[in-house]
Amino acid sequence: MAVKPLHVGIDATTWSNDRGFGRFTRELIQALAARNTDFRYTLLFDRTPTEALPEGVGCISASTKRLLGESAVGDGSRSASYLWRLGSAARKARFDVFFFPAVYSYFPILTRTPCVVCYHDTTAERMPELLFPTRLNRWLWKAKTALARAQTARAMTVSQSSANDLEQFLGFPRSRIDLVTEAADPIFRVIDDPAIALQAKQRYSIPATADVLVYVGGFNRHKNILNLLKAMPEVIARRPNAHLAVVGSTSGKGFWDNVAELRHLVESDPLLRQHIHFTDRIEDGDLVELLNGAAALVFPSLWEGFGLPAVEAMSCGLPVLASNRSSLPEVIADAGMFFEPDSPASIAECIARFLGDDSLRHALSGNALRRAKAFSWDRAAQLAEVCFRKCHEQATQG
Repeated sequence: MAVKPLHVGIDATTWSNDRGFGRFTRELIQALAARNTDFRYTLLFDRTPTEALPEGVGCISASTKRLLGESAVGDGSRSASYLWRLGSAARKARFDVFFFPAVYSYFPILTRTPCVVCYHDTTAERMPELLFPTRLNRWLWKAKTALARAQTARAMTVSQSSANDLEQFLGFPRSRIDLVTEAADPIFRVIDDPAIALQAKQRYSIPATADVLVYVGGFNRHKNILNLLKAMPEVIARRPNAHLAVVGSTSGKGFWDNVAELRHLVESDPLLRQHIHFTDRIEDGDLVELLNGAAALVFPSLWEGFGLPAVEAMSCGLPVLASNRSSLPEVIADAGMFFEPDSPASIAECIARFLGDDSLRHALSGNALRRAKAFSWDRAAQLAEVCFRKCHEQATQG
């Protein structure tokens, strides 16, 4: 007798998000769809998608007036009508399991359908003053997380560091936490053509002979870019050829950030104006070319759940100079060096030491390529399906 596929509904409202959890949603869903297993997947959107979706997955839309990315950004929030429409659509579909790839987009379903919720990190619980512009935003996050916590049959997360935090900050027992992983898209690779790397430097007005450091990510205060910029004068004094490319959207339309403060710091210092390059958001293909012409990725974050840009950089053979906190040492391992993120002096010392030691740079580059191979989206999908099955069995067994 054929086994009835387990029908998993997936919140896809973060599909078009350009942050880490948006990429996690897209890559994981594509990997799940590619697996030939006894699961059936249906994606729930807040509006009918215009993008191409993975073959074999279903799609339903709640037809909301505003998208997630138009409402839950900055000091905004989703309306009660938005939440009701999504919850109602999920309830009517009668899924066996419902999966939220990020607690950020959680909405109440008001049904007995067992839910898997992915909590990428607990940064909001650790340092809310750096993430929320108003007390209301902080309260709304706490209320949403409490509701999600109550409806979570199994909690998913992306690192052992985050699993520890789910126990400490959200009170999940370890027996209800499942780990998955993240990985780089295959586009992130080594390019053996110096001309392409040179063109990438020229594209962003970086000198051809520069030792390029790259930051990739958002501009939330906890990303700690301010301390990285404060470290750069000392780096430049010791390594005059050092330049920093800061990659990420500076539009101010996303989460609460300090882009204005960062730009002011750079513009007020003639030395920084020459050595710091804000590229804005760039497409993956251009980013790969820039990484291939760089010396290292710099990752100064005060707290991360995983740190996907590190794996993307390592896939290009790039060492990672990173904060010594949270998941970053776990993910990067021997493919980089670590500093104290609260100290610009520590950041500067780490970078200058790295740039001044050619043998160290070569060794870490080889380690980076080996370390990157430890991560794959197929492995993430395999672990996710184990989690879904545990969730379903847990619900059916009472």
